[in-house]
Amino acid sequence: MFRSHVMVCGGTGCTSSGSDRIAETFEKEIAACGLENEVKVVRTGCFGLCALGPIVVIYPEASFYSMVKAEDVPEIVSEHLLKGRPVTRLLYDETVAADNTVKSLDETAFYKKQKRIALRNCGVINPENIDEYIAFDGYAALGKVLTEMTPEQVIQTMLDSGLRGRGGAGFPTGLKWKFAAGNKADQKYVCCNADEGDPGAFMDRSILEGDPHVVIEAMAIAAYAIGANQGYVYVRAEYPIAVHRLQTAIDQARAYGLLGKDIFGTGFDFDLDIKLGAGAFVCGEETALMTSIEGKRGEPRPRPPFPAVKGLFGKPTILNNVETYANVPQIILNGAEWFASMGTEKSKGTKVFALGGKIKNTGLVEIPMGTTLREIVEEIGGGIPNGKKFKAAQTGGPSGGCIPASLIDTPIDYDNLIAIGSMMGSGGLIVMDEDTCMVDIAKFFLEFTVDESCGKCTPCRVGTKRLLELLNKITEGKGTMEDLARIEELADFIKSNSLCGLGQTAPNPVLSTLRYFRDEYLEHIQNKRCPAGVCKSLLQYRIDPQKCRGCTLCSRVCPAGAISGSVKTPHVIDTAKCVKCGACMEKCKFGAISKG
Repeated sequence: MFRSHVMVCGGTGCTSSGSDRIAETFEKEIAACGLENEVKVVRTGCFGLCALGPIVVIYPEASFYSMVKAEDVPEIVSEHLLKGRPVTRLLYDETVAADNTVKSLDETAFYKKQKRIALRNCGVINPENIDEYIAFDGYAALGKVLTEMTPEQVIQTMLDSGLRGRGGAGFPTGLKWKFAAGNKADQKYVCCNADEGDPGAFMDRSILEGDPHVVIEAMAIAAYAIGANQGYVYVRAEYPIAVHRLQTAIDQARAYGLLGKDIFGTGFDFDLDIKLGAGAFVCGEETALMTSIEGKRGEPRPRPPFPAVKGLFGKPTILNNVETYANVPQIILNGAEWFASMGTEKSKGTKVFALGGKIKNTGLVEIPMGTTLREIVEEIGGGIPNGKKFKAAQTGGPSGGCIPASLIDTPIDYDNLIAIGSMMGSGGLIVMDEDTCMVDIAKFFLEFTVDESCGKCTPCRVGTKRLLELLNKITEGKGTMEDLARIEELADFIKSNSLCGLGQTAPNPVLSTLRYFRDEYLEHIQNKRCPAGVCKSLLQYRIDPQKCRGCTLCSRVCPAGAISGSVKTPHVIDTAKCVKCGACMEKCKFGAISKG
């Protein structure tokens, strides 16, 4: 029995910042102080507040140390663990009260409005120790299902809970399971999509890194519900920590008899394997994912037939993503009514978002459905840095749309997002400030889609390229008003005729920015000007002769020799030579250089 636990974040973000070394230093210093039998160091999952990593939390006090360096460890050990005096200068500032007492994490703006269900064990347990998962009611839901419930009752519980798929369009989970259960076959499969490919999304990765057993348990429950005995987790190979911990968890579950033959002595068989993906975004689409598991090129198949009828290897199959599965055990243990009591009428429960972009508190947040975008950005996210104004938020990644500042009070749920031209997607939420060019943002996401198109259908393969050409034309100052009409016509054609969700949603970022930021497109076309000063072809750097002191620093850093002038006299930029690198503006100490 240990009196203190030192929880060191072992998620990808903190690991890349040196958390492994921090954990090793803690172990070394604790041993040097003779505390190895009193204090335990645990490498755990993501705490959520990635902007402050590496993070260390010490229990039982729940002292939250942020931006920890290995050099800080000896002081934390000698003062906090040996003498019982938390090192307040190293604690997350919001947890330190005016009288220097330490406040609960739940009192901070970042955590106060969150409700952690899918993330409940992340940062709490050692993800590579099955006993710790079991200590937090792990596999109790599977035991309950196998010994107290029929498959029909499991499916009805999922239907009553209102859980919708967290990986994209939000199809009711219970309904998907019901369809697969109703199709008789000699073999059925359960699959997990852990191939999140949206730029800025890392929700599923963090769950696998911090709580891999929850996915295993949920997939076993799903298999029992539909009559399957084999499952596959399709996870991208770029997630080495997640893959390692998931494989460790699978091995442990097999050793404990929680995977394999005759689970809990009930006669129920279920086993699980990992399939590595090569990072193709299109393999997030369910039929393309299954085609890839089969060892073929990951391309979507026409639907119908749907996977519940003819999926993996031509057999009835269900596919849910990591976050969807992470909710299942808690729904079984706490009841459908408990889950349905959270959220909105048509969007129950919580949603995990990867909060990124121009926001103070980047990281993972899990909020009840119906939380407004303003609460996420201004309260949980801590607002926009450097006094800048909020301009827009992108949800749903390349498949989603941009939400303007005028709609910041929109409650976030499936239906509200679709109504304003965006979508939930897997849960990426990118915040943009006033310095963002919305035409450039649309182009960025479309470039990604063009690169990731599998090329199987012409509307997506060719249509998205033509759409990107039109956007490039506009950002280069060559666009015409006719191009806007072509964009809208082409976007509608791509949405209506593409084979799978990748192509059908590819125009969304373009259409949403046109809808809410049309004036920026007009500025690019009519005035050949980028209001945000982002599009290089439309930029011009100027020196204000009233502010220029003739220090010559700008001319010395200019790589193109485009700046001329004598010492102590105003300088001039030759726009014909200027390569628009911005080095001069960055170095000017007097604010004499502007762009526009």
